[in-house]
Amino acid sequence: MHDPNSEPMMSSTKLSPVPTRKSFYMPRGFHITLDIMLVFVAFALAYYARYELQLIRPVFDPNRAPFLPYLPYTAVFAGLLVLNYRASGLYKSNRGHSWLEEVYAVGNGVANATVIVLGLFFLFQPLVFSRLMLVYAAVITVALLSLTRAARRIAQAYLRNKGIGVQRVLVIGAGDVGMAVLRTMIARKELGYQPVGYVDDDPERANVDLGRVKGLGGLKNLGKTIRNQFVDLVVITLPWNQHDRILELVQVGRRAGVEVRVVPDVFQLNMRQVQVENLDGIPLLGVSGDVIFQGRNRLVKRVIDVALIVLASPLLLLLGGLIALAIRLEDGGSILYAQRRIGLNGKPFNIFKFRSMIPNAHDLRAKLVEESGEDPRHPKLKNDPRITRVGRIIRATSLDELPNLVNVLRGQMSLVGPRPPTPDEVELYQPWHMQRLQILPGMTGLWQVNGRSEVPFDEMCLLDIYYIENWSVQLDAEILMKTVPRVLLRHGAY
Repeated sequence: MHDPNSEPMMSSTKLSPVPTRKSFYMPRGFHITLDIMLVFVAFALAYYARYELQLIRPVFDPNRAPFLPYLPYTAVFAGLLVLNYRASGLYKSNRGHSWLEEVYAVGNGVANATVIVLGLFFLFQPLVFSRLMLVYAAVITVALLSLTRAARRIAQAYLRNKGIGVQRVLVIGAGDVGMAVLRTMIARKELGYQPVGYVDDDPERANVDLGRVKGLGGLKNLGKTIRNQFVDLVVITLPWNQHDRILELVQVGRRAGVEVRVVPDVFQLNMRQVQVENLDGIPLLGVSGDVIFQGRNRLVKRVIDVALIVLASPLLLLLGGLIALAIRLEDGGSILYAQRRIGLNGKPFNIFKFRSMIPNAHDLRAKLVEESGEDPRHPKLKNDPRITRVGRIIRATSLDELPNLVNVLRGQMSLVGPRPPTPDEVELYQPWHMQRLQILPGMTGLWQVNGRSEVPFDEMCLLDIYYIENWSVQLDAEILMKTVPRVLLRHGAY
């Protein structure tokens, strides 16, 4: 993904006007009714497959019977599913749960219902009985219920992009827990939370914006802030030694007619580092000192990086050769551009890129950043006059960063991770910004696939820290897959 550091870019970050509340309400029993209907559809399709299509011979079946006698067992099957899914929480909000987790819960419920209905078959010995049809029904039920849940997620994502079904969130407290809540909501937009701001009694933090998340002052006028910002949900992240005040704030939120949630301050710990033991009913919490990017995890990430580069090397070499030829033919200047960057734990290194600007571009950088009024920690200069014609093409598609692969092979970077800053940018960092240097920098990352140049600096840091705290092979794969359409559609590129 494109990196603005060495060759600044600009995009005006505009806050949208506060919208009127939009909600999307689905009746409580809708999903239950839909599941029951789909079970009957599944049994009808299973009957057709068993007796009409006769996928498994013989053609003549002495047990052939009408569908009507199967209806009572279909109803029992549907009822068992509903009871199972209600008990497992499948009909509650799917926030925080992946589609695969839902599919697992669907399959588990179908398996339990199938076993019970088989038991009823053997118990009552009905004249009409086909174990094969029940197997068909179970498989089709899993398929239908899984597909409807996938469709629901797609519909939710579409509506949330339109501002429908998104909860406007006010966070109370700007400490470690509050920052963890904010960066999770920003990183995982699919959950349907839009943090509009935070309040805190510390005047040094209360009026400082974090990108597009506004500092809305202290707690004194909480009710007024809730009304003015059209808040739907208040999340309280104060430490538990302020128990009385937390209860008071809960009452203020309820009087304002909004939902209120409280985060216990044990969540100041990264919960992936918390070990829970049971002492005869007494929970014991232990904190692991393991660092997520040490040992095996770091080796796994390194192996994946090298393997992907090797597999894609024929295409990359051909593409790189064409770009190099175009740069040389345009002005006869150097093909590559090297710049000092800050990597893992503050260690400097030289990053390589295809040159996309005029030869003396670096000398003009400070002046242009000053004239633009952009954040010098993350400057973004739109219509930068230093960019060449070829440069505009390769920057828009992020192909100017293709030589970063050399840095990846050297072990100075990874395919996925925070973009490496320049030394002068790091000098302007606040202490909490330094957390983004706790991992190898990357060619693409979480903030790039969440808006690229449109993401303000503080939000970028929140996303990078979220990535570091929640790294997994699956998360890297998701970011890499999202990178391709973002690049092709030139989303947030300048």
